[in-house]
Amino acid sequence: MAQSDEDRMRALEARIEAAKSKAEPEIKHMDQGHSQAQLAWRMVVELVAGMGIGFGIGYGLDWALGTTPWLMIVFMILGFIAGVKTMIRSAQEVQQAEVARGQTDAKTETQDGD
Repeated sequence: MAQSDEDRMRALEARIEAAKSKAEPEIKHMDQGHSQAQLAWRMVVELVAGMGIGFGIGYGLDWALGTTPWLMIVFMILGFIAGVKTMIRSAQEVQQAEVARGQTDAKTETQDGD
């Protein structure tokens, strides 16, 4: 009876390993989607932060100088521009990382093929 329990345990472990190996590509795909979502949120936060900082500076200067909406509008526009520039820089960083990863993968494939 003990032998059959050991056989069942080995069979169960083999099924678990097979299920894990099938699930790995899906997990990698989910990681890519997750990183894309993180990138999107990062860009949104950068844009909103730029505009928020511009709004704060403009509102503070308008309050101090009595130039009611003008400096707030100017600094919000400057904050928007700064946010967009930061978003573009983030996108370039991600693109460069993907290119570097692609080059590393290509080197690995050529080494494996030799």
